[in-house]
Amino acid sequence: MTTPEEKKSTTPASVAPAGAETNFVFPTEYPLKIAGKNHPQLETVVVEIVRRHVGDFDATSVTVRESKGGKYLAVSVSFTAHSKAQLDALYQDLTAHPDIVWAL
Repeated sequence: MTTPEEKKSTTPASVAPAGAETNFVFPTEYPLKIAGKNHPQLETVVVEIVRRHVGDFDATSVTVRESKGGKYLAVSVSFTAHSKAQLDALYQDLTAHPDIVWAL
């Protein structure tokens, strides 16, 4: 039987069974969109988290868009990903932050 916690996973590792291969060929240019609560620090928070995992991250790739109602911000970044493990760790850190709603 699957528990609700097992069903609710937001990391790429949840898409495939543990140890499964990825369809990506690394290194690869990787676009990432993060949505979170609309506050002035969200962009800085996202950039700090991404920099922990992407040493050569270029912050000029960051774009920010406010939702129609103004409640959320969408922060988009692009970087060169070097491994599935790197992406998994990045997604885990992003989605663990209390102000981040999702990352795609």
